[in-house]
Amino acid sequence: MSTTIDSSNISIKETSKYSRKTIRLAVSLFYFGQGLVFASWASRIPDLKAALHLSDAALGSILLALPIGQLITMPLSGRLVAIYGSKKILTLATPLYALCLTNLALATHGWHLAAFLLLFGISGNLCNIALNTQAVTAEGHYGKPIMSSFHGSWSLGLFTGALVGLLMMNLHLTTRAHFWIIAPIAWTHIFINHRFLLIGKSPQKEKPKFLMKPQGVLVQLGIIAFCSMAAEGAMMDWSGVYFKEIVHAPAKWVILGYASYSAMMTIGRFIGDKFIASYGRKRMLQFCGILVSFGMLLSVAFPYLAVATIGFMMVGIGVSVIIPMIYTIAGNNDKVPSSLAIAMVSSIGYFGFLMGPPLIGYISELFNLRYSFAVVGCFGILISFLVSKIRAIK
Repeated sequence: MSTTIDSSNISIKETSKYSRKTIRLAVSLFYFGQGLVFASWASRIPDLKAALHLSDAALGSILLALPIGQLITMPLSGRLVAIYGSKKILTLATPLYALCLTNLALATHGWHLAAFLLLFGISGNLCNIALNTQAVTAEGHYGKPIMSSFHGSWSLGLFTGALVGLLMMNLHLTTRAHFWIIAPIAWTHIFINHRFLLIGKSPQKEKPKFLMKPQGVLVQLGIIAFCSMAAEGAMMDWSGVYFKEIVHAPAKWVILGYASYSAMMTIGRFIGDKFIASYGRKRMLQFCGILVSFGMLLSVAFPYLAVATIGFMMVGIGVSVIIPMIYTIAGNNDKVPSSLAIAMVSSIGYFGFLMGPPLIGYISELFNLRYSFAVVGCFGILISFLVSKIRAIK
């Protein structure tokens, strides 16, 4: 079974004087750049916490400003991209995202940091919706599945940003100096590569409404994204705790759970497109859902270092291509502009990323951390079930 790209909704037949490989590289670099910027911020959270003398509770409350900024901008981001095109919005929003990174280092009080994080989240969401819409357009222009590799570039940027952050801290550079090293790098790449982007503007007979009634299929896709991103959030925030408290891993191996998960997620994104092209998105989504469940339940049933590591690797491979596939399916919807469809699905999915970690904490408080991971494992089964019911997935 082969997978083709539906171009009915996104004007991908536009001509370009640049080769498909050049366009693909440019989009990949935008993903890499966004991962680099976000990881640069994440790597300096402990330093900012110490500099502002924040308690754990205060920091937790302040950090909510970032996802709040992302969520409140979802409808606006989709509408702006639908009206002006992903290329124009991406060219304007990405430099702003890097600038907002530098502002974070200016905070001298907790409320300063919260305000700057709100702006960071707003600009980040504009980039996210525009970039994923551009990726759907580029994938259609390319003629075969490549969305997964784009998200792999983001993961690679995240990994690189973490390494750069570690280097900056070991060199005893201030947070401000660190961020001002990253920002010009991001701006330079944008200046060089924005010309290679496709216009990516959907033909509209009338301006899209600010709020649109969600289609049933988009809600279903959003629920799948919710389940996948809940698993991602759980692995990001709780994998180390699980290895420490349940697996009883030695201190030097506590990081192994998250490292094995993130490594396999990155690898899965770079190799996933070939499997999608061969077996189709429906089969791949069903397989990935089963893999997430089996990996989670394996680590719950046999909480030993080697087995749990294998289980976490399976989860990493499973979640690696779910979101890229969901964005492609949503973006090729023929009744809603690509950017608005992606924004709708992202809004629902992002709640999973926010609610997954707290859900694990609540269940663990009532029962045990193993029960929490078992519940998240059930999300994979739900993904496979929902996929079988959605006719739009082929």
